[in-house]
Amino acid sequence: MEDTILLLVVGVAVAGVFGQWLGWKLQLPSIIPLLVIGALLGPIGGIVRPSAALGDVMRPAIGMAVAIIVFEGGLNLNLRELRSAGSGIMRLVAVALPLNWLLGTLAGHWVAGLSWPVAILVGAILVVTGPTVIMPLLRQAKLEPRAAAFLRWEAIVNDPIGATLTLLVLSYLTLSTTMSGSAAIIHLAWHTLLGAGLAAALGLAVPFGIRTLFARDLAPEYLKTPILLASALGIYAAGEAIQPETGLVGATLFGVVLANIDVTGLQELRRFKESLTVFLVSGLFILLTANIDRGTVEMLSWPIAMTTLMILFVVRPVAIWLATIGAKASWRERLLVGWIGPRGVVAAAIAGVAGERLAHAGYPDARLVLPLVFAVIASTVLLHGLSLAPLARRLKLASGGRGGLLIVGASRWTVRLGEALHGAGIPVVVVDRSALALKAARLAGLKTLRVEVLSVIGEEVVDLRDVEQVLAATPDDAYNALVCTRFAPELGRERVHQLATNEVATRYEASREWRGKIVIGEKMTFEHLADLMQAGASLVVEPYMDGDKPPLPATDDGWPVAVVRHSGELAFLGAEHTAVPAKGDLILRLYKASLAPVTEPKRARWRRLLKRDAIAA
Repeated sequence: MEDTILLLVVGVAVAGVFGQWLGWKLQLPSIIPLLVIGALLGPIGGIVRPSAALGDVMRPAIGMAVAIIVFEGGLNLNLRELRSAGSGIMRLVAVALPLNWLLGTLAGHWVAGLSWPVAILVGAILVVTGPTVIMPLLRQAKLEPRAAAFLRWEAIVNDPIGATLTLLVLSYLTLSTTMSGSAAIIHLAWHTLLGAGLAAALGLAVPFGIRTLFARDLAPEYLKTPILLASALGIYAAGEAIQPETGLVGATLFGVVLANIDVTGLQELRRFKESLTVFLVSGLFILLTANIDRGTVEMLSWPIAMTTLMILFVVRPVAIWLATIGAKASWRERLLVGWIGPRGVVAAAIAGVAGERLAHAGYPDARLVLPLVFAVIASTVLLHGLSLAPLARRLKLASGGRGGLLIVGASRWTVRLGEALHGAGIPVVVVDRSALALKAARLAGLKTLRVEVLSVIGEEVVDLRDVEQVLAATPDDAYNALVCTRFAPELGRERVHQLATNEVATRYEASREWRGKIVIGEKMTFEHLADLMQAGASLVVEPYMDGDKPPLPATDDGWPVAVVRHSGELAFLGAEHTAVPAKGDLILRLYKASLAPVTEPKRARWRRLLKRDAIAA
């Protein structure tokens, strides 16, 4: 038995990571390959049956994993977003949820043919749009901030509310078979208020105690993240001990409060939690999908298919449209939110428990709960996952262009670099704290932003939807390294760059883990570049032809800086970069004043080069 559990856990973990990688490689939402892997392992291949291997451990393990997931989701909720999207968010929680419940119940009864009690339960399960699906989709689609806030807040806030609502309905239906309806209501109301109240009180109070603990250095640095994780699980368990699913309310509140008060050490927790959440979501989706047996799949029918279509194309769109009448949301945002509502792990976990308990309580059609809910989950994951990004671009609510470059530090060299790349078709944003330093960039026609990128305001203002790479090019080497460390978790360490430091290739050089990749060459420090520009150096865009020698970090003809691929991708060159140009690419070179070639006006030449590439293609 122990060997079976070990093989199952390890197998699911490996399969989950492989599914995440496969989604990244194929440019698909990761939930889709995870769903396929789970189906191959379970109902299709019949290789594993998690509930048989894990037994009674499975449900509490899933509950703790979901608690960590909603806690991580709460950390992503910024109360400042309520200023621009508050009315829409409140309507999605207070109005859209009961409307979804009502319309979903009607669809379950009149279309699927379920009895009223079972239809009410199915309607409650399907109000939940899981953060386990929404968050990965938002990360990939790069939505406009307000539209993303609508979907993120709805998923994270509705998750514990929907789970609690479902368990209340389920508990009432099972208790009403052994006691009167009024007695069941009183029993549930008391336990729910007590469980949710305790969890909510802890979720609101514990963050302030932790802030005091950390601010007074009463906890060592290596214990801060474990303390926060243990607190989230403790709050969840406190609510669960009184009434199932109420603990999720406390875990969510705990994350929201932590995210909106000044707590030291939270950035490290966010990075660790994001990796942990990816791991948990992968495993949960595979486990829950693999746990479906072939008998459940065989219960799929035309009424279930029609009900699924009703949920997708009628229930949610109508509920969202009615709920957001008069809210501060454009018709494009209302249309997007009305369509995008994928169900996730919470709905899957509750459906299995609910169907089984109702069947034992004497409701014969309860056996249809699991196939119906999983039909909705599979359909929404596939359709919404594949359509979110293109629909958002079509509605002009997301980035539709190629990824650009964020340059931190305005100077004569970075302005010339930005101007050259902009002319070659690369979007460029120059960021600096000084309005005077940004003046030359604005006059050159570049997009500028006056902000400290490492500040709280900078995190809100700097929009990474259209940014694929960062170049830190200020006079302060340590600051450049800090900027690269800040953006590396979001963009990837291969996409953050900085100028060479004065200590490069010496024992005083910062570790690669704490800085960006050095561009151009080891001697190209800020001071050296400033001297070259002062002496009249220039940046020139040239076509790369077959037969040319690959550009090296330094040659007698100048210094290659970057390659602009025919596809529009930007690749920097240097000792730590391995980009190899191909025919049709453009090479950006830095020339000394005496070696700079005589060229026609830059803008006219760039247009001709790009036109030549287009004709060659």
